[in-house]
Amino acid sequence: MADIIERLKYRYKNGSVMIKLIFINVAVFLCIKIVGIFCTLFNLNWVDTAGFLAIPSDPQALLRRVWTFFTYMFVHEDFLHILFNMLWLYWFGSLFMQFFNGRSLGSLYVLGGLSGAVLYLLAFNTIPYYVLMGQGQMIGASAAVMAIVMGVSFFRPDMRLNLFLLGSVKIIYIAIVVFFIDFLSLDDNANPGGHIAHIGGALAGYIFAINYKNGRDITAWISRALDAFANLFKPRGKQAKMKVSYRRAENDSDYNYRKHRETEDIDAILDKLKQSGYGSLTNEEKKRLFDASKK
Repeated sequence: MADIIERLKYRYKNGSVMIKLIFINVAVFLCIKIVGIFCTLFNLNWVDTAGFLAIPSDPQALLRRVWTFFTYMFVHEDFLHILFNMLWLYWFGSLFMQFFNGRSLGSLYVLGGLSGAVLYLLAFNTIPYYVLMGQGQMIGASAAVMAIVMGVSFFRPDMRLNLFLLGSVKIIYIAIVVFFIDFLSLDDNANPGGHIAHIGGALAGYIFAINYKNGRDITAWISRALDAFANLFKPRGKQAKMKVSYRRAENDSDYNYRKHRETEDIDAILDKLKQSGYGSLTNEEKKRLFDASKK
């Protein structure tokens, strides 16, 4: 058991931001379940942990629990709910990481969650159908995950996935089908808030992809905010008196732009390879293709 815990700790410490997000979601899920089991077995007063972290649709309740804007996107109570959310995060997060770094994935996750929360609040306080349902609350990472799904799908719409029975399908078609399923479920009494939040997250991912293609990163402010928050918990070491640097550090935008250009160059070489054969490639193109195959 100790060996398993050490492996999990190592995996979390050395894993990507995507892996850390999965770990956090699973850890919160297990904590909520364990608290609920103990309360039930020992007939204790129920501790509504999930409710404390869920975002309420009532604006007055939200003012008393402002942290839920952020916490709700890490909370699940149902096993299938967290299972499918984490599978989607792993599948499309892995694709996303081929073109962006971990900070961009984490920032888009948060942006998608915030967008889903805002649309949920607006809908349940303005649209008559939802207002008549009364006040409620929402949990789940679905909106945050949808932002990543739509982000990578609209950034690289020609990328394909092999699906069972369907074969090779462009990811853009998968994203569009999922979006319309949520749209057609807006009158669902079972989970109306969830479908609204999914659409909010999807719109955030779409806007991110379109803007990034035009050279604008709409998640940059979230990256800075998360960095500032993380720095609050870092130990204050002794500051160096002087720091000399002869090379400008590569920021997120530069890194993502470089990876995007490298991918486009490799795609162009592969197209040339398919059309004219390996012999048509220049020595430089052969070298670049070889170097890319080792990554």
